[in-house]
Amino acid sequence: MKALVFVEQRKGEFRKAAIEALCEGRRLSEGGACVAVVIGSNVNGIAGQLGGFGADKVLVADNALLENYSTEGYTAALQKAVAETSPDAVLMAATAMGRDLAPRLGARLDVPVLADVTSLTWSDGLQAVRPVYAGKVLMTVKANKKGAIATTRPKAFLPKESDGRSADVQALEFGLTEVDIKAKVKQVQSEGEDMIELTEADFVVSGGRGMKSEESFKLLDNLAKVLGGAVGASRAAVDAGWRGHSEQVGQTGKVVAPTLYIAAGISGAIQHLAGMTSSKVIVAINKDSEAPIFKIADYGIVGDVNEILPALTEEIRKLK
Repeated sequence: MKALVFVEQRKGEFRKAAIEALCEGRRLSEGGACVAVVIGSNVNGIAGQLGGFGADKVLVADNALLENYSTEGYTAALQKAVAETSPDAVLMAATAMGRDLAPRLGARLDVPVLADVTSLTWSDGLQAVRPVYAGKVLMTVKANKKGAIATTRPKAFLPKESDGRSADVQALEFGLTEVDIKAKVKQVQSEGEDMIELTEADFVVSGGRGMKSEESFKLLDNLAKVLGGAVGASRAAVDAGWRGHSEQVGQTGKVVAPTLYIAAGISGAIQHLAGMTSSKVIVAINKDSEAPIFKIADYGIVGDVNEILPALTEEIRKLK
């Protein structure tokens, strides 16, 4: 089979989740072709390195109008890539960009979208496993049309290390004018240039209502810094104004699957569990020994987060 993979980049750097999608595309298309698509401005220079992750060919849509993400512009580029390659399946990471782009492209091409999948197979058609009902059930779905789109959940697929090979890079020619882009980006505001993206972090420390205050979240910031990870929050903490929505983990926030997830002062409501149960190791810290979070935790600590977090941070700092 032939796979077409949209490889998302930000400021000249490929997203880890996008590399995961590319490696999965390579695995699915074993014996066939795996074509990558890169979209942006001044991205020709980085496209060739995708050969090291399994791309046989890279199509590059390089246009000043595509410097910032545009649903219309990116959809037009991918639609042209599909027309040129006629793939059996289209893959992209289930990032904020991928979740916005996939349904638009699916509607344009009149093909099904298998969203937020955690496993993919090819058997006379694209078949996937995806969690539903807040992760309580795993559903197996199969596309009924060639060229179906699948968005891969970040951290659910293991990427391979680059073998250093360079791919054949070709320009993706298609007409694009300012008139085609109806919604224009006027400003991009970043919360922190050196912050690790929550969905791509190997270590996530999250706080909930049990943190008691915005000030207490500094304890999580310190721990995350020592671990080299990111800070998350439950909906209760976000609703209280202690952290921004971009850090919310759960059914109405982000889905994470880090190597280590530390839940501090989080009771374990099903809505929060939907966003983190795929974590490899879960550590729960809560003063309530009956908190539901302990039922899914690999390790549990009963006690005050204000005492445990500083001690934990200090011990990890000593080890490092």
